[in-house]
Amino acid sequence: MRVYRQLLLLAFTSSVIFTGSASEIVQSKGHFEDKFRQLEESLPTANGYRNAAGEPGKDYWQQQVDYKINVTLDETKRRIEGEQVITYHNNSPYKLKYLWLQLEQNRFKSDSIAERSSTFNGVDGSVSAANTYGDNAFAKISLQDLRRQQFLADNSLGYQITAVTDANKKPLKYTIVGAQMRIDLPKPLPHNQSTKLNINYSYNILEEDAVGARSGYEHFPDDEREGGNDIFLLAQWFPRVASYSDYEAWHNKEFLGSGEFTLEFGNYDVSMTVPSDHIVTATGVLQNSKNVLSATQLKRLEKAKTAEKPVFIVSADEALANESSTAKGTKTWHFKADNVRDFAWASSRKFIWDAQGYQQKDSQNPHVMAMSFYPKEGGELWQRYSTASVIHTLKVYSRFTFDYPYPAAISVNGPVGGMEYPMISFNGPRTIWHDDESRTYTLSEKQFLIGVVIHEVGHNYFPMIVNSDERQWTWMDEGLNSFLDGIATREWDPDLPWGREPSDVTEYMKSNVQVPIMTQSDSVLQLGPNAYIKPAVALNILREVILGRELFDFAFQEYSHRWMNKRPTPSDFFRTMEEASGVDLDWFFRGWFYTTDHVDISLDRIYKLRLDTNNPDIDFERRRQDYQAKPMPYSVERNQQSGQKTWVDLNSDNLDYHDQHDQFSVTNKERNKYNKKHAELDPWEQQVLARALKEDKNYYVFNFANLGGLVMPILLELTFENGNTESLVLPAEIWRRSPSQVSKLIVTDKDNILVSAVIDRRGETADVDIENNYYPRQIIPSRIEAFKEEERKGNKYRDIMHDNKEALKEPEIKAKKK
Repeated sequence: MRVYRQLLLLAFTSSVIFTGSASEIVQSKGHFEDKFRQLEESLPTANGYRNAAGEPGKDYWQQQVDYKINVTLDETKRRIEGEQVITYHNNSPYKLKYLWLQLEQNRFKSDSIAERSSTFNGVDGSVSAANTYGDNAFAKISLQDLRRQQFLADNSLGYQITAVTDANKKPLKYTIVGAQMRIDLPKPLPHNQSTKLNINYSYNILEEDAVGARSGYEHFPDDEREGGNDIFLLAQWFPRVASYSDYEAWHNKEFLGSGEFTLEFGNYDVSMTVPSDHIVTATGVLQNSKNVLSATQLKRLEKAKTAEKPVFIVSADEALANESSTAKGTKTWHFKADNVRDFAWASSRKFIWDAQGYQQKDSQNPHVMAMSFYPKEGGELWQRYSTASVIHTLKVYSRFTFDYPYPAAISVNGPVGGMEYPMISFNGPRTIWHDDESRTYTLSEKQFLIGVVIHEVGHNYFPMIVNSDERQWTWMDEGLNSFLDGIATREWDPDLPWGREPSDVTEYMKSNVQVPIMTQSDSVLQLGPNAYIKPAVALNILREVILGRELFDFAFQEYSHRWMNKRPTPSDFFRTMEEASGVDLDWFFRGWFYTTDHVDISLDRIYKLRLDTNNPDIDFERRRQDYQAKPMPYSVERNQQSGQKTWVDLNSDNLDYHDQHDQFSVTNKERNKYNKKHAELDPWEQQVLARALKEDKNYYVFNFANLGGLVMPILLELTFENGNTESLVLPAEIWRRSPSQVSKLIVTDKDNILVSAVIDRRGETADVDIENNYYPRQIIPSRIEAFKEEERKGNKYRDIMHDNKEALKEPEIKAKKK
């Protein structure tokens, strides 16, 4: 009987306690989508290699590949000839019958999958889109694209493998499959055993400006030297053993261009023979500096270790003198690098070289040499900002991850706009040469240099140390690195336009040319927005909005330490971030990384409700006041203004009961009913109701709609009649039972009368439509592309350093006509 009475009371109070109308959410049968479905259903099952917390498991293993390479750069022929000894350590629990190697130079052969699968649609490369005018349809092809075709046709490209032998120089059977090579072993390689093999090879170096690659040479025909000079940036320059992992076995997916590189850690011993007047820089530490550097250069290098600003090892004047060098013969530069996943180098007589030591607290690696190599074309821009940007990157990234473990961090200027390798990166921005023999740089080039150096040097952390699979998941290195370079650029200068804020991804997220972030690299439609900006913005939101900095930074650093010098997968990242933060993030990672949903939360309506007293003498009087406050109809108002009398006015002595009582008059029957029901309430219920009536608070029901499909917290800002504001965060879990529409009751004190509300006023959640964020609706300033375009042109094309050197002329005064 007690339970039944409570149900009656609940029915009574819920039916009369509020006045007003709030829309009711109705969930159609069969249309429910669980946005909070656990991600574990989609992730690989945890095992001994990778546990459920996102850590390397007790049985985790990874392979090691060591290289000893002797390579010769033929500057005249622009050709590489090398021989290498590979030592392969099988740390896996399996026997291996063969090894797979990557031959990335074969990607540029005419019969490669990459070349044969390229399309002509105005998106790929430099090919212009087709244009149609009426019945006359034609397509445009750029001169740059013709240049590429001609270079590929005129040059024999790809590896020439001249020998593959075992440790005893006996030939090994090998099969080349496009840009890969399988080497069959004489007998299976057991667990914990190693094998050696030798490969002799050569290839013609690409002209990077002609082909558009990640490495190659750049020719300077107008240099002082007869015939000009070249800068050589050498990467993907030797046959490299493919990765073999617990989750995929051999990673033998061919290089198509977008998916970068998946490699094993190992030790490198590399000797590069180059023209004697070249300066060489590379991954690792120079072993024979006394043989290749002058006494003066050695002294400068020693001084740079403790210098407070960059020291020139090769000055601009010395580099300019080298450009007209007629020296003959060769020098061999010997570098070693331990526990790195790749090796790259650069060589030119044009290089200016500056260096500065960076001191960190790491006891194992307290000293790092930050260095820059650039031609005179880099000029003051590089002198001021390259090495400084390198050191800034190390400071910021190490704070969020781990101390930098390598002895050097290098920035090299050349034809590659931006590309990264262990300890060394290639970066493109330069100065502008003028007829007055001066060099200047635009604001855009300055911003680009700082940003690209931070980004490419930052790649040492992801994926050079935290060794994710770039060929499969671009976002795991580009997205995480873009997130951190956004932090680093903001700490350099908040005005640097580097595209990591939520507003930078809204246009992409509502477009129809999307694929989920969790898409294989070569299948992504727009690599920049998908693999760089969107995951970076997602992590920015995760840090600033969802978790807060303390929880996020702890979890992110935990991931970095767990997978330092190891090979993580997306599931390891997702699990670590959730396990270390202590927050369920499955809804976040599923929505942002596995779907193309976008954020569009609409504040549809706000209803102001008032608590009824249930006392008819009070409630009916309130209703009378509300009725009387309604606007008077025009017809009634104008009748009164004209002095027209009503029948009731003219017959006041002949009014009945209803003329003397209105619809809000209270009857004794209603009073008795109220008294009876009030008496039936328990004492605590009477107390609760009495307090609520006394406080007379404002009850507001907010109706929200999720139009974009991506559930997010609702960042709500309320503005009151007295001018005060209040911020509320409704967690994403508010959508867990009804992902399309929800209502929220918000109660304010009697004096806090709400006048307006807005969702995400600061643009922190990447909401694609801000017009429906306001209630009442507001006029939204137009955001048109013309403004952005003008801003871009202003940064990129205004060379104010040079233009301001022009003398100010007195304005001409024209004589007045008589």
